[in-house]
Amino acid sequence: MKAAVLREVGKPMQIEDVRINKPGPHEVLIRTVAAGVCHSDLHFVEGSYPHPLPAVLGHESAGVVEQVGSEVRTVKVGDHVITCLSAFCGHCEHCITGHMARCVSPETRRNKGDEPRLFREDGAAPVMNQFLNLSSFAEQMLIHEHACVAIRKDMPLDRAALIGCSVTTGVGAVVQTSSVRAGETVAVIGCGGVGLAAINGAAIAGAGRIIAIDRQGSKLNLAKMFGATDVIDASEGDPVKQVIDMTNGGVHHSFEAIGLKQTAEQAFKMLRRGGTANIIGMIPVGTMIELHGADFLGEKKIQGSLMGSNRFPVDMPRLVDFYMSGKLHLDQMISQRIKLDQINDAFDELRRGELARSVIMFDPA
Repeated sequence: MKAAVLREVGKPMQIEDVRINKPGPHEVLIRTVAAGVCHSDLHFVEGSYPHPLPAVLGHESAGVVEQVGSEVRTVKVGDHVITCLSAFCGHCEHCITGHMARCVSPETRRNKGDEPRLFREDGAAPVMNQFLNLSSFAEQMLIHEHACVAIRKDMPLDRAALIGCSVTTGVGAVVQTSSVRAGETVAVIGCGGVGLAAINGAAIAGAGRIIAIDRQGSKLNLAKMFGATDVIDASEGDPVKQVIDMTNGGVHHSFEAIGLKQTAEQAFKMLRRGGTANIIGMIPVGTMIELHGADFLGEKKIQGSLMGSNRFPVDMPRLVDFYMSGKLHLDQMISQRIKLDQINDAFDELRRGELARSVIMFDPA
């Protein structure tokens, strides 16, 4: 199969022939239909997060089940599915207490002594490393059954792919990690795919005021379409002061969707007493953030959000229903549809920060 392979940090990905194994007892072989190009992949391309190389990247995807292992009970051949990087075992402490996104059980991956899921084209060692349990920049994926969920077949798969990461992350951070209530005030820093999803999620949750913050005017215009009631151009003045002035003291919930030290600190500073700052963006490894200790006397909180604190087998079909009923705005999130061999251009556009989402469309089998 054709796949986009990262062989060296900071270098363009190469389109190569990669071999894929057959499903084990709890594994599923999926024909990839669509894969979003996410900023999280860019972190690994640029080396701010490490990963064994060579690797097939990609983690935001949807497709059709082609084969299932002998013990698979969750999906069947022909099902349309959305994948999720937060594969879960189902019986560790995190899973049984309802925090499936935190599961780190090795059971969802193959053991070191087993044949790998992906090979180089000639089948020789070293193996091709799988990325985040998925590797969706490829024509097929071989994954654990608890890394995908079946969805209704009238859902367009290019839009379903976005639910696989950015939408689940952004909407989930609002409704699950921070539990935004009707009438509360929200600020979202960064209006890329995840930030737009957080804005949309805040609108669905009934937030009274939703303030979108970005440096790109085109993204702020998009934010209004997704439910923002106010926008702030961060290149013009201090966004923290503007938020505090607009809300007469700060917001109940802030969401940082970029992954920078400065914006993480701003998310905390723009809170009202008792407010909660949620860090969704991937702050580079080794980066420290600084907060004023006295602010904690106002019961302000800062917390992380991992993939929207999801329970994706339940959440993703519900998000599909939200889209089909017109509440979740996915059509506007797709800036362009591209082929696999255009992937490096899509990453260049991510670096410029001008587009919401590029989606790779694979040729039908």
